[in-house]
Amino acid sequence: MATAATGRGNPEVALVGSTRVRPNLRFDHVFFFAMAVLILAAVLLGFTQTFYLRGLVPIPRFRGPHAAAPLGLTVVIHGAVFSAWILLLITQTSFVAAHRIDLHRRLGLLGFGLLCLVFLAGLAVTCEDLSRHFAPGNPRIGFSATQVLRVVSFSLLAYFGYRLRRNPAAHKRLMLIATINLLPAAVVRWPIITAGNFLLALLICLALLGVMVCYDLLSTGTVRRATLAGIALTLAVNPPIVMTYTNNAVWFRVATYMQALGRFLR
Repeated sequence: MATAATGRGNPEVALVGSTRVRPNLRFDHVFFFAMAVLILAAVLLGFTQTFYLRGLVPIPRFRGPHAAAPLGLTVVIHGAVFSAWILLLITQTSFVAAHRIDLHRRLGLLGFGLLCLVFLAGLAVTCEDLSRHFAPGNPRIGFSATQVLRVVSFSLLAYFGYRLRRNPAAHKRLMLIATINLLPAAVVRWPIITAGNFLLALLICLALLGVMVCYDLLSTGTVRRATLAGIALTLAVNPPIVMTYTNNAVWFRVATYMQALGRFLR
């Protein structure tokens, strides 16, 4: 997934045509740490009113009256696990920026276990959401169930990011893009700018991927294969592309099974 290394196996050295390019490693660390901070800010802005400070600050009106209902156990677990992942992302990028790679590696196995929990919690909360807000047979259930595909894409990208942990260039890009796949849920809850507009929230998240493309071009003169693969999967699980392969009876049946699982979890 990473660009080709030079004769001594340095994964941070890219080949652009026949010219060797060595990115500025110090700025590389700063960039990925700054991206992690932006993600943390987006999450705090989105979930402070509806989760972190719920009951202490008013819930935005655009969330609707159902948003004021008590949070179920599944939602609380999902929120806690997702928050732990964001904190781990900040911690890991901080260690790299501080050149404490030893500490970064020690938390690697914890990160793998946490990504498994994020997948399970994301699947559970999606199923429960389908069971709470849709009657059996509702034709809109298929579209709402597609949100689980963002959880799947997160898991795949994070898994391969873990597998490629000895390739720093690919590892950090896949981990960051994996997290961005989950970010629309936070951005759509911003009380400003998006205020419930999912399309706008998605465009903002895609803009972060555009920033990564620009960084690749500026730092190496080419777009890393890990970046391209991550963006391709992200686009594949979001509208409008996702509708081309989920608007059918097979996916509707999958959504129905997910809804049934959600009723069991409630």
